[in-house]
Order: sequence, then structure tokens, then C-alpha cells
Amino acid sequence: MEMERQNDLNLKATELRLGLPGSDEQPEKRNNKRASSEMDNSSDGEKGDQECAPPTKTQVVGWPPIRSYRKNVIHAKKTEADAAGMYVKVSMDGAPYLRKVDLKVYKSYPELLKALQNMFKCTIGVYSEREGYNGSEFAPTYEDKDGDWMLVGDVPWEMFSTSCKRLRIMKGSEAKGLGCL
Repeated sequence: MEMERQNDLNLKATELRLGLPGSDEQPEKRNNKRASSEMDNSSDGEKGDQECAPPTKTQVVGWPPIRSYRKNVIHAKKTEADAAGMYVKVSMDGAPYLRKVDLKVYKSYPELLKALQNMFKCTIGVYSEREGYNGSEFAPTYEDKDGDWMLVGDVPWEMFSTSCKRLRIMKGSEAKGLGCL
């Protein structure tokens, strides 16, 4: 009775198996585990196991996984060495947007100040050591590597271009404590 029931159910059609659909062939099963008797015979130099041995493992590209912050640190070190430019953020009091400027493009303070004036549509006076940016509505300042805010033009250009972290164009009245204003 049980046998008749199994024939009626057509278990062959619903059987899960490995292989292409529609083919009745079973793929060859490979058993890579060796019995203890095979391990004893392996020292004899038989070639039978070498044919069934799995291929040598090669390192998969991108493996082992590296956390994204480590990738960023590695990438940052490479780009610092290869960097053609030194970009700093520029903000202006009253302007609702920021800009980025590549300091390596400019060769001196007058070139930088002219570009900032065109960028923000403002007038910045000429810097003098005694008076700073006296008579100007705005005064460009920068933050150095130590976190100090200084007037643009206080130090030689080479020192400025290597130590500047960001630029801020302040109102002249706020910049009075920074320099001679």
C-alpha cells in the first residue's frame, strides 16, 4: 500500500538534486576527505589523490576586507604625496556660501586677494605692515596649523601657503584685535 502511494505521488519530479534541469544524470560527487587508510598510503607517492586535490588557493582581490577608515587613511597619504594642489575653504561674513581655493595656483598675496575679491564681489584694501587692511570694509584672515587666526599678509607667502588651514574674510571691525587695525 505504501509503495503504491509513493508511485502516485511522483516523488521523482519533486526531488531536489544537483545538476541541470531536465537531465536525469547526477553530477559526480567528490569526497575530498581521506580515510585513515588513504593517509597511510599517501606517503607511498600515489598519484590518485593529486587528481582529486582541490586547486591551490589564491588571494581574492580585495581580501581580507579593510575597514573604510583605513582605506581613507591610506588614500589620503597617497594623495598628499601626489597632490598638485592645496585646497582650503574660504568663508566670508554675510555670504551664505563657502568656496574652496587652491593655494598652489597663486604665487603671491596680491594674486590671491584679487581672486577673492572677484569670487565674493567685495573690495579688500591693500595690506601694509603698520596699518593692516585699514580703510577697507573687509579683512582677510586665516587659521594656521596651530589654530590661531591671523591677518593674511602677516607672514611670508611660502609660510602662509604651507600653514593655512582655512580662510575667512571678516568685517573690518571684527578683525581689529588680530592685527594693526
